[in-house]
Amino acid sequence: MNRRPGPHHKIWTAGSGNLSGRKVDSEGSARTSEAGYTLVALLALMTVLALFAMAAAPSIRQQAQREREIETIFRGEQVAEAIRVYYSRQVSKIGTGDAALPTSIEQLLEGVPSGTKKVQILRASAARDPLSDSGEWRLIRPRSAALADFQRSIMLFAENVKPPTNDPQLKAVETLMAPPVLPTLGIATTPAPASDDDAATGPFIGAASRSKRNSIIFYYGIDRHDGWIFTPFFR
Repeated sequence: MNRRPGPHHKIWTAGSGNLSGRKVDSEGSARTSEAGYTLVALLALMTVLALFAMAAAPSIRQQAQREREIETIFRGEQVAEAIRVYYSRQVSKIGTGDAALPTSIEQLLEGVPSGTKKVQILRASAARDPLSDSGEWRLIRPRSAALADFQRSIMLFAENVKPPTNDPQLKAVETLMAPPVLPTLGIATTPAPASDDDAATGPFIGAASRSKRNSIIFYYGIDRHDGWIFTPFFR
């Protein structure tokens, strides 16, 4: 006796399995295509960001150098002031002249006697040159070629008028330690430092950076780091 299938029986139609397979394949292809588009978009975004970074890099480096130069001037002026204070204290003990000048940065760091104590005249951070690899200042000696070149540069910057030295004790020995130079006519150029500056020892009257790179900031019209001399003279 044949039984007719009831409504609760599932009806299977030939080919229905293949249709389901094609549907799964289509969905998989769509997902693969979407992933590909996402990857391309990500690569494009990374390329754009890399281009922006490359374009901004010179500006970032320039700004970083400018900040180091500002810090160098700030510290150099502190060294110059420390030399002035050191000299004024020593003059009362041993008299005027080179003997009253410091012979090392360490002497400035040690400070000067005041009663039973010592007064700090130079911070440790100011004893370091931010622009040079070694971090050491180049010490400028009295009557050196570097000091004479600096005088010419600042006179040209000030239209052949040398700024006065305000400290009375240093002013009294200015012509001895920093002999007058003839003014220079024309366009200011930064001279190379004297080759014997680093080899010289003894008293010093200023400090300069050891960096020989061109500067972004002009200091008294000088556009090279090693031409910037920080001294208590001419101020």
